[in-house]
Amino acid sequence: MTELLKETKLQLGQVLLSRNLITEEQIQQALRAQKQGGHNKLLGELLIQLGYCTENQIASALAEAYGVPYAPISPKLCDPAVVELLPRDFLDEHAVLPLFKVYSTLTVAVSEPSNVFLIDEIERLANCKVQIVCATAKDIRATLQTYMPAANVFVIDDIIDDAALDDFTMIENITEDIANLKEVAGQSPVVKLVNYLLYNAVHENASDIHIEPGDKKLRVRYRVDGRLYEKMTPPYQMHSAIVSRVKIMADLDIAQRRLPQDGSIHVLMEGRPIDLRVSVMPGSFGEKVVVRVIDARKILTHLESLGFSFDNLKLFKQVIEAPHGIVLVTGPTGSGKNTTLYAALQELNGEEVNICTVEDPVECNINAINQFQVSETAGFNFSTALRSLLRQDPDIIMVGEIRDAATANIAVQAALTGHLVLSTLHTNDAPGAVTRLIDLGVAPFLVSASLIAVLAQRLVRKICPNCKQEYEPPVSIQRAVEKSLNAPGKFYRGMGCRKCRNTGYLGRIAIHELFVPSEEILDLIAQNITLKQLRESSLKNGMVPLHVDGIQKVVAGITTIDEILRVTSAPE
Repeated sequence: MTELLKETKLQLGQVLLSRNLITEEQIQQALRAQKQGGHNKLLGELLIQLGYCTENQIASALAEAYGVPYAPISPKLCDPAVVELLPRDFLDEHAVLPLFKVYSTLTVAVSEPSNVFLIDEIERLANCKVQIVCATAKDIRATLQTYMPAANVFVIDDIIDDAALDDFTMIENITEDIANLKEVAGQSPVVKLVNYLLYNAVHENASDIHIEPGDKKLRVRYRVDGRLYEKMTPPYQMHSAIVSRVKIMADLDIAQRRLPQDGSIHVLMEGRPIDLRVSVMPGSFGEKVVVRVIDARKILTHLESLGFSFDNLKLFKQVIEAPHGIVLVTGPTGSGKNTTLYAALQELNGEEVNICTVEDPVECNINAINQFQVSETAGFNFSTALRSLLRQDPDIIMVGEIRDAATANIAVQAALTGHLVLSTLHTNDAPGAVTRLIDLGVAPFLVSASLIAVLAQRLVRKICPNCKQEYEPPVSIQRAVEKSLNAPGKFYRGMGCRKCRNTGYLGRIAIHELFVPSEEILDLIAQNITLKQLRESSLKNGMVPLHVDGIQKVVAGITTIDEILRVTSAPE
């Protein structure tokens, strides 16, 4: 082996010299450093450490020296199915990456083609013929991270089926001894159950998973389309083990059961990342767990798919193209405000603009956009982050939420100094955002000078297309709809089927109220008029109220009148 290493040094040095990448003196200096250091570092590692060559140059030269191909690998070059042919620990330890398999030959990327013992071990573990290519350890580890992420990332594709729930009987008495909780939480039935709950929540389009202990009872509920329904009632004795399993996955303290804890889990499902936000809170009968499911595929969507009417979509696209000013999206928690903001940012995203966001937390990563997450414990709140962000030369700023006077004033000042600011507020309607900003301490004349538009929205359930039928509602409802639209309309509802879990609804859509103040209304805002006067002026100016936009979707057969009355005030 010693002779082989000596030969390797000469071959590598000759290749690097022939490519004019280093000098003879630099090779000698590296060899002296190796001898003086008394360590077993390879020549290539020392040349990189001394700054004479890059990692890619060494890998390419090694490939030529040993007569193997050089591959600047990336996830696109790798077949995910073959990555699991070798143990994860082995891949990490030796910087080895299986790329693809053709018939009985497995092509593997290695960073040390000189290590014949390693190649023999790969053939033994994979039980097939191996062909190697040379790549940098950095590229190999980066690609491994894509397909086999860190310890708190769980791949839950090939999950159990319903029949596997029979394994619950294997656990009868769960000990309360904390020393044993971690061991019990790792036992197969508990792992399978938690994975099953996560997997099905994503498949059933659930936004939240509630694990709720009661008096000798444990239930699991999913929130689907804004409504909770019971998924299952596991044995109550499993509660401690289930909570501990979730805590382990979210990297929380399993010994702490008296204080609330928050964490996150990252999973891969069908090749796409899913973020799970975990909240654990002590209750009367034990810890309750709520897991928020954040699917980037559903958040990152286009404005056209958010339920805007033709006129509202055209107008909203116009206002977000403004060079500066502030655009607000309002509504209660869970009304899709962030989804709308993300869609707006994707509409504005381009090479010529610097878009920055300040969020708590960052719900979804968007390519080519700079996203920053606040940390209240570290003193990095919205106002502090926004103040620092203005020094980052942004063109467009998205603030996750305006919560306090400091954030409101900085956001308005940013809008007045040439930036387009997008943010959210909690108000009942669009004009209410004006009075909310004033209540937060922003001067009325500054609101008037900076405000471009306010979009209020709510989410309503859509009629299930599989069991949709026309029906005739009470006369009072028909008259109210005719009054709002000045025309009669047809009414539909879902009768209930298996696909919609007998609810008659499947999926959700937004209804909107878009307030774009005219010059006249801006003058009234500067004079600090009342909310009632502001709303009346907005309606006269052509603003379509929430309930009317909703009723238009009722007549179009998208949702029901019951849903509109549930989330909006009844038409006057």
